[in-house]
Amino acid sequence: MNLLTMEHLTKAYTERLLLDDTELSIHEGDKIGVIGVNGTGKSTLLRIVAGLEATDEGKVTKGRSVTIGYLAQQPDFKEDHTVLQAVIDGNANERNRWTLESDARQMIASLHIPDENQPIRELSGGQRKRAALARVLLGEYDILVLDEPTNHLDNGMAAWLEEFLLHFRGAVLMVTHDRYFLDRVSNRIIELDHGKIYNYPGNYSEFLRLKEARQNIEIASERKRQSLLRTELAWLARGARARSTKQKAHIERIEKMQQVAAPIEEQQMEMSSVVTRMGRKTIEAEHLSKRYGDRVLFEDYSYIFLRGERIGIIGENGCGKSTLLKILTGNELPDSGTVTIGETVSIGYFAQDAREMDEQMRAIDYVKEVGEYVTTTDGKITAAMLLERFLFDGSMQYSPIGKLSGGERRRLQLLRVLMSAPNVLILDEPTNDLDIRTLTILEDYLDSFEGIVIVVSHDRYFLDRIVRRIFAFEENGKIQQYEGGYSDYLNAYELRHPSQSEPGNTKADRTERRTQSAPEAENKNARSHEKKLKFTFKEQREFDTIEEDIEALETRISELEDEMQANAASYGRLTELNAEKEAAEEELMQKMERWEYLTELHEQIQAQQEKNDGDKNRI
Repeated sequence: MNLLTMEHLTKAYTERLLLDDTELSIHEGDKIGVIGVNGTGKSTLLRIVAGLEATDEGKVTKGRSVTIGYLAQQPDFKEDHTVLQAVIDGNANERNRWTLESDARQMIASLHIPDENQPIRELSGGQRKRAALARVLLGEYDILVLDEPTNHLDNGMAAWLEEFLLHFRGAVLMVTHDRYFLDRVSNRIIELDHGKIYNYPGNYSEFLRLKEARQNIEIASERKRQSLLRTELAWLARGARARSTKQKAHIERIEKMQQVAAPIEEQQMEMSSVVTRMGRKTIEAEHLSKRYGDRVLFEDYSYIFLRGERIGIIGENGCGKSTLLKILTGNELPDSGTVTIGETVSIGYFAQDAREMDEQMRAIDYVKEVGEYVTTTDGKITAAMLLERFLFDGSMQYSPIGKLSGGERRRLQLLRVLMSAPNVLILDEPTNDLDIRTLTILEDYLDSFEGIVIVVSHDRYFLDRIVRRIFAFEENGKIQQYEGGYSDYLNAYELRHPSQSEPGNTKADRTERRTQSAPEAENKNARSHEKKLKFTFKEQREFDTIEEDIEALETRISELEDEMQANAASYGRLTELNAEKEAAEEELMQKMERWEYLTELHEQIQAQQEKNDGDKNRI
């Protein structure tokens, strides 16, 4: 069922064309992730869908009874309301009046807002965003429009939100830079690029494959067009008879070919590793403790940060992660303990609560405050050249900061930090407000960065990609060390705390995410055979052929992926192929689960047989 259609959509902001005669449809059951470089108009598109902003041109058609819930990046509340009142506000109707308050309390608890009676005006920015998310999710809407819903959510809350949206029966249109979240929730990705909307069926992984295929097709088509145009122009240069009708048509065709715009190559944000020399002494934390009132944030934390280390710091919101970073950078004092910083250490601190920017200042002047030139591995380059590498073209460089989007400002702040040539990078939630393309380049940059990286983040993908050691805030002020990335931490945490696994992140939960659960009938069948020590005739036949079945399914999935790449330009065909591929993957996972069960049963039968044979021999 079609819920909303947008046709010939055009929208400009000052001199920037955000949407250029493009279109979008939202259908029931769609879970759409919106991606694109900061400043391309993602939030504007969401506001248009929500009916909060008008288009310059085009038509938006919505079903007569379709309702839309909207989560803004900066939520608006009545400041004198309590959290509970704010979450309930606007959600009451005849159907839910008996359960609304209890449902609201449950939503508030799920999003870890500590006091439902606390006035909204006393909440932090992250708590306000979570209260706004609770208010939207509590409503009964056909379309949820969510702008950065995963910002300010810790990993357990992000997993809870994934489950909520997967079971939501309506449509979802969301902007998020959490790649694991997009992979888990989305069944369709739309990309905003130079004013156009590109549709890709499937999740984020499928998007990466299909986008590459689309770009390859565009490049091949452009190569063919240029080759044909050269041939035609050579013909024209030999002298066409202008009065011939056929020759005139030929000339017109050449002119049309010349007017076709070539595909725009994706501009890369180049980031050379710029590091100040570091001596042997780095940062040494000894017996650090910090508390607020009766609440202990951390106690007796000691660690020596070594050159080249990649440290991730995780924990629930409000546990003290940012406070620890501020102590390490000297911006806050511990209650006890010391931090010793080596003389050659140069810290680049990308704070979560970044300092205010002068909105009248031009972007290039903001960068020049650090220096006119910066020395990189490629030699000396000017501030203007560095801005160009960070996707700030000439007009943007001389525009006031006030005209930049929130994400573009964060990118500008990151550039300012990096061009100071630090040898220790301390990043507090760097993935908030940065688009995926910027994050990808930042990750590539950090791969070659020779200094120390200390990062606080809830972005599971970013942690898996970057860090090699995790410090996790646990109960009673203890900071526990784990080796590896975020996924390694989860596995180790479960072994150490089998009864305290993070909500939504147990091994069983992750297995369920990959398999989407085997059918209940098969679960019952498996349980009924748990103590059985011989195959039935049907099970024996299944055991004999199941490996061949799995191999055939894997081959078919590979063939479907090749076919999807070959049909990247056809949305309809891609949708059909993607549905067939998902069905094949589902069947494959069920077959593999069944194979594990049958193999385990086979091993038990053999062990029992060996035991029986041994007993007979002893007799």
